[in-house]
Amino acid sequence: MSLLFDKESYAINGAMFEVHRNLGPGLLEKVYQDALEIEFRLREIPYEREKRFQINYKGHCLTQEYVADFVCYDKIIVELKSVSELTDNHRAQVINYLKITGLKLGLLQNFNTYRMDSAERIVN
Repeated sequence: MSLLFDKESYAINGAMFEVHRNLGPGLLEKVYQDALEIEFRLREIPYEREKRFQINYKGHCLTQEYVADFVCYDKIIVELKSVSELTDNHRAQVINYLKITGLKLGLLQNFNTYRMDSAERIVN
């Protein structure tokens, strides 16, 4: 049984591992975001950084927008964190982003760990 977008997820995870291997933990989220953008370009992973999505409520567009850290391959949200540990609130944020965008897969990655695991896969 294959996972949703497994080949693409593997490529994204590889890029994130390379960034973490080079920078280590303890930096700001924006630093990892900048480095990951470079790594995506080097690996030719298609992405959009800080892609904006309109939020609708009962047929009305809200003034607030959702800004994804990255959308890769036009179908995977990549959300970066640099926190002591991921919480259910971080996971709920990605779930809501998937609902807002209509996309099916989100990858949630915490860079503030000494031994980084693969990103958490969140499926809509």
